[in-house]
Order: sequence, then structure tokens, then C-alpha cells
Amino acid sequence: MVRFMRWSRRKAAALILLFCTLVSFAAAPASGSEAAASLVHKKKYVMGTVFEIVAYDASPKHASDAINRAFEKIVQLDELMSNYKSDSALSRLNRSAHFHAENVPSDLYRVVEESLRYSKISGGKFDISVGPLVDLWKAEIRGERAPSPAEEEKVRRCVGYEKIKLFAPDRIEFLSPCLQIDLGAIGKGYAVDRAVEILRVHGIREALIDAGGSTIYAMGSPPGQTGWRVHLRDPSKKIDPQVMLNEDSVSTSEQTPPSLLGNDSAGHIIDPDTGAPLKTTFAVSVIAKSATASDALSTTLLLVGPEKGKTLIKSVTDAAAIWIPPEGHTETASSGPLILLGHGLSGAASLW
Repeated sequence: MVRFMRWSRRKAAALILLFCTLVSFAAAPASGSEAAASLVHKKKYVMGTVFEIVAYDASPKHASDAINRAFEKIVQLDELMSNYKSDSALSRLNRSAHFHAENVPSDLYRVVEESLRYSKISGGKFDISVGPLVDLWKAEIRGERAPSPAEEEKVRRCVGYEKIKLFAPDRIEFLSPCLQIDLGAIGKGYAVDRAVEILRVHGIREALIDAGGSTIYAMGSPPGQTGWRVHLRDPSKKIDPQVMLNEDSVSTSEQTPPSLLGNDSAGHIIDPDTGAPLKTTFAVSVIAKSATASDALSTTLLLVGPEKGKTLIKSVTDAAAIWIPPEGHTETASSGPLILLGHGLSGAASLW
């Protein structure tokens, strides 16, 4: 399973406008020390999408400097985890770790370690080793010929998260001659979590970090409010489900319509069981305590569907999920309280 990390600039520009509709926060005046807080909003194109950070602080310059440091970390991680850049640490690992343990930077080791955790709890549905399948299907997504069954079967033998071996604290080996890692289904969430750490180190307590509308983390809440209200993706255009976030994250996954990919048959999420792009009409949003978790789980739950997903989500501490099909009815599951705001739903997501 993977979500391709490189998006078009046209889509990225659209996401700048989408951010304003995805997230709403208090406009009501606050009193006392809260009234002195200023809102600073910055955005940056990185990891193939538009990252946006908004933060409250008594000093706009202090907030701006902290946001710049957070963006620097995200750019650093893009240089580390990109499989589009031949000199990235991930690209070097993909070239040289076959039957040979390679030393890697701590962030790369950490994100691979986290990825394998979600591979295990999902029974292999979450699998960062699908890089060869991603490369195989890119040709069809570009409008070229589809891979033959023989080509697909050959590549599928390269895939398997259990063929990735970790040697703490910083070495990784591939037990396959053709395995390749792709971090598209977890990389943005991991980057959001590291940006949160940077903001905290610099004294920011109330902020929202948005990775292209697909993964959002809320630090604290806007002055005078209990949380950040986030509108979830709604393929039905009927429900407008919303959650209130405070020290937690929400991620949404859905299969990109083929028309946006320039092809009539291939989507952007690969199912490791079939070796082909996933076919589904659902969108699924996951609330979790970290952006890494919500990012990985949202794609996993899209792949497994509501029936199996409800069991899986209950095995994760403090997590909740909502599946929304084009028809508009919803299915939900959680390992804690799940209350949603929106038409036809009641309450607010409360996991903090």
C-alpha cells in the first residue's frame, strides 16, 4: 500500500484554498492574556504538497521564527525520505541495502521502524515495501500501457515488509534482491509530528499543522476555544462531518479519481494483496494521538474497508475512524469516545 508523495502543482494550489474550508477557528475576542495572542499563518510547498502552519503567540516574530524552524525540519525530512531525489538517504538505501545492512540517519530509521509496526498490526495491508509496484503502475497512471500479468507477478515477488530487517540503532537491511521502500503513506504524518516537536521546543503551545489537507495536527486550541474545528472530506457532499481537535491528529485517505491522474483505470493507492491500485469509493478519516499514526491508519483502513477496519481500530489506543461513501451513510469505530459534529451526526470527537 502506498500513496504517491509527488502531487501536481495545480492540485497543490487548489489545496491552499481548501485549507480555509477544512479548518475553522475562533474569531470571538478573548480576554486577559489570551487577548494579546497574535495569529501567524505561513505555508510552504514541500513533499509534493502545501504544508500550512498557523500559530498563536504574544510575539508575532517569535511565532514566525518558530514556524520557519518547523518548515526547515520538514524540508530536511523531504531531502531524507524522498524517492524522487536520487541523492536522498532513502534512495541510497534502496540502492544498497540488499543483503547488506546500511547505516541510515536516525529519522529514516525511526520512520521505517514505525512503518513496520503498522505492517504487523494490519497483517501486511500497510506495507512500505511496495515501491516496485508503485514504479510499475506509474506508467499506466501516466497514460502508458498497463503492466502485463507476468511483469506484475515478477515485481510482486519483491514485496514484503517482513523482508525489511532493522538493527538498532541505525542499520537497515533488505532480504530481497529487488525490494524498494516507499514512504508515501506515512512520510507526511511523520513530518507533521517532527514539526510539532520543533514548535514545542520554541515555546509554541497553540498551533495547527496541515499537510495538504490530508493530515492535520492540532496543538492546544485557539484562544477562548476548546479545540480546532476541522471539516472532514465528504464524498457524498451531504453530511459535512467535523471534529474538534486538541493535542491530536486527523488524516483522511481516499482513492484519487482517475481523471485527476490522467488515466481511466489506475488510482494512487496500491493494494499489496492484489498488486494493483485499490478500487473503492469510500473516504476514511482517522483521529489518533500522533500524525504518524493517523496517516498510516487512514490508508490502512481504506484498504481493509469498514468491516475489518472496525476490529483493527479497536486494537489501537485512543483512535477513531469514520468511513463515508458517496451515498452519504457513515460507519464508525473507535477505541475510545467517538462523537462527531455535523449534519446527521452528533457531538464532537473527544480523545483528549
